[in-house]
Amino acid sequence: MLTDSTPQDTTAEQSPRNLEGHLGTGSIVFMVIAAAAPLTVVGGNVPLAIASGPGAGAPVGFALASLILLVFAVGFVTMTPHVPQAGAFYAYATRGLGSRMGVGTAAVALVAYTAVQVGVYGYFGWAVNDALKSFGLGFSLPWWAWALGAAGAVAILGYRHIDLSSKVLGVALVLEIAVVVVLDAVIFARGGAHGITTESFTPHAALSGPLGIAVLFALTGFIGFEATAVFRDEARTPDKTLPRATYLSVLIIGGFYTLSCWALVLAEGTDQVGAVAQRTLDGEGNMLMDTAQTYVGTTLRDVMQVLLLSSLFACVLSFHNVIARYTFTLAHQHLLPARLGTVHPRHQSPSTSSLGQSVTAVILVGGCALLRLDPLVGVFGSMAGVSTVGMVILMLTTSIAVLVFFARNPALAPAKPWQTRVAPALAVLGLLAGMWLVLANFTLVTGGGPVTSTVLAAVPFVALVAGVIYGPRAAASHAPGA
Repeated sequence: MLTDSTPQDTTAEQSPRNLEGHLGTGSIVFMVIAAAAPLTVVGGNVPLAIASGPGAGAPVGFALASLILLVFAVGFVTMTPHVPQAGAFYAYATRGLGSRMGVGTAAVALVAYTAVQVGVYGYFGWAVNDALKSFGLGFSLPWWAWALGAAGAVAILGYRHIDLSSKVLGVALVLEIAVVVVLDAVIFARGGAHGITTESFTPHAALSGPLGIAVLFALTGFIGFEATAVFRDEARTPDKTLPRATYLSVLIIGGFYTLSCWALVLAEGTDQVGAVAQRTLDGEGNMLMDTAQTYVGTTLRDVMQVLLLSSLFACVLSFHNVIARYTFTLAHQHLLPARLGTVHPRHQSPSTSSLGQSVTAVILVGGCALLRLDPLVGVFGSMAGVSTVGMVILMLTTSIAVLVFFARNPALAPAKPWQTRVAPALAVLGLLAGMWLVLANFTLVTGGGPVTSTVLAAVPFVALVAGVIYGPRAAASHAPGA
């Protein structure tokens, strides 16, 4: 039974203050790049882009995706000083297009990040067993057991202050990037299979196969890009920190993917790389690990195998932090229960939102286990597809919001139209092309049949419509005096 002292005790434990922190540019960049899981992308997305796309010309796909996101970032960053709250794409859409589109955008974001987090849990469970097999330990557990163990560790870190997660992500990120950089450097130093050549960047190579598929898999590697703005309340001088972190994240991620893809092409040779990548898709090898074995030996290959696990863990931890802050912000906007908007007095974290996200992840992983889904195709592939569609919707909506906001508020627009009109318009065109590529090749991402793929692709659109219809009602019903 509640006593008179209960409300005071509850307030002491969880107070509805704003989040606080002193994250600098480097810390935010670490968390954004960790969410992109660079080692996972090089080991997974790159072979897919090569085998299903233009073969040796795949590096051009990663370069084009980077260019699209850089153009998108111009409008995103220009509008940042006029979006005082955290919430990233949700906050931008609300500011530019109104509350209905804002809530719809938030619904898409929650679906997209939740989907990709569950997908990575599936990949993590599979990767642990694969590593144990590679090391000859003769021991394994069901994939979901490893996934639930990782979810428990994420729950502990997510509950505490963001600085702790930042440090964990920073260490994991430095190690996984370092090991790929070492491999890239050795490949270039040894001249690859047939010498250093820029053939990958010629029109002939880039158009030798469906370049759009390479762009598609490159875009999936940028999921988590918006996290710069999600941490606004915990950033040091956000109006300066967030733009720097945004541009640095895109440049580092894009440059790293493009260079590493090119290195793997050189390592196998432009005439053989397509066949090598296809063997990876057929389950007859592992392009990244086999290349590491050839060029840097067994020791570094084993290190890379372990770091793949830390890369996946860092990825789900980063997504967990992003989702927790989304729900925290939505609670403050009266769109979710107020309890989710409370701050832990000691850890200064959205602890209740974090716990809620942990429970959601466990339920979804458990559901996938009960359905006996394959961890790679059924869980990772399907969820990555849902998330990719969602992320393109989010960026497309945000670019439109930038155009509308500055058109309605010309006094706030910088003198150069490039930032408020030209770049956002180009981003809209590029993202529309990206959406077409994603939907046209959706079965390649999910590995499912036409009916299953259509249903999965529709999920983010359904979330958008549901948010537009029901979001304002929820806000009104929770508003003071309602």
